[in-house]
Amino acid sequence: MTAASPGPLAGLKVVEICSTIAGPACARLMADFGAEVTKVEPLEGDGVRQMGKHVEDVSLYAATILRGKRSVALDLKSAQGRAITRALIDRADILVENNRPGVMERLGLDYETLSASNPGLVMVRISGYGQDGPYASRPGYGAICEAFGGVRHMTGDPDRPPARVALATTDYLTAVYAAFGALMAIHERSRTGLGQVVDAALYETAFSQMEPYVPAFEKLGFVPKRVGPNLPTMAPNSLYPSADGAWVLIAANSNLVFSRLAHAMGQPGLLADPRFATIRARGERQNMAALDAIIGEWTRQHDAASLEQLLIAESIPASRIYTIADIYDDPHYAERDMLVQVPHASLGHTTQAGVVPKLSRTPGHIRHSGPDLGADTEAVLRELGMSPAEIQALQAQQIIKTRP
Repeated sequence: MTAASPGPLAGLKVVEICSTIAGPACARLMADFGAEVTKVEPLEGDGVRQMGKHVEDVSLYAATILRGKRSVALDLKSAQGRAITRALIDRADILVENNRPGVMERLGLDYETLSASNPGLVMVRISGYGQDGPYASRPGYGAICEAFGGVRHMTGDPDRPPARVALATTDYLTAVYAAFGALMAIHERSRTGLGQVVDAALYETAFSQMEPYVPAFEKLGFVPKRVGPNLPTMAPNSLYPSADGAWVLIAANSNLVFSRLAHAMGQPGLLADPRFATIRARGERQNMAALDAIIGEWTRQHDAASLEQLLIAESIPASRIYTIADIYDDPHYAERDMLVQVPHASLGHTTQAGVVPKLSRTPGHIRHSGPDLGADTEAVLRELGMSPAEIQALQAQQIIKTRP
């Protein structure tokens, strides 16, 4: 990936006061598209630096989720640390924070205070349950809010306890909602000159995925249940076994694609069966189970790779279940710049997931790997007008941390 353009967000200044995933991922999106992101983190570092896999003391997760940012390490509990942070925010367009509601207020970094000196500031606030309401003060991680938002009830097989997706799905989706909200607010600011607060709650992100079931419960009393690998009320759309013990996901949702599948199976008679003749009929639970059994009998006659190719040749959406090793071997990921080698000071490079989405004229790019803790403290403080002696004094008082 080449850094051919400065990115569509070039010129926007972002301050990040976040930890772990949703907030840092939101600011990372902005950095990928050219925003200048300054991450304010505690002297011990963001907890994300301790997460995931490490090579010696290097966090591979931090190398990617903190990419394109500057790191300023300081003690926000100190008056000097807060003063430095206020000076950064006074120059910023966007502030991203994901502390529990009330923390920023106790630090004197509430929106009313900050906007008094920077009326155009957009403050993105990410939390478990939102900034108000009876549960606002509750701690909430993505997984907790998936349970509260109804998503965990829908995840897994019907004969087992609710399962979890082994990824921070709700955190990343919240990051996208939060970034979208921030840019809407920046667009609106171009007309009024005023900023505002973007309130992004993890539980509301999770709940937004329940969209089809909200009116269904109100009108019909319908409570959806776990259906395993199937897509609720839509068939065939499930995992099917292959002769070599693997699994292939087939999605023949529409009548046209189901017709292609029936002919590829050599069973065009399925199209005349009233259980399978319409989308609605195929979505009935008993019909879905019967159809999955028929398709499974056919898929067991083929190994996964040849089955996948057969289906794709007939324009039937299908895929083997990829592992990360399969992804590294696949030419499509390489061609689309989704596996990017990013230089790293101590590791030589790390391969990171590419920038999403793709823009044709002003694409995003990865400017540099996630910085070491406090790598940019000294440079940023000098930009704020501090002298080397003042910076040295702050370090001696353990108010800041700079690059070793």
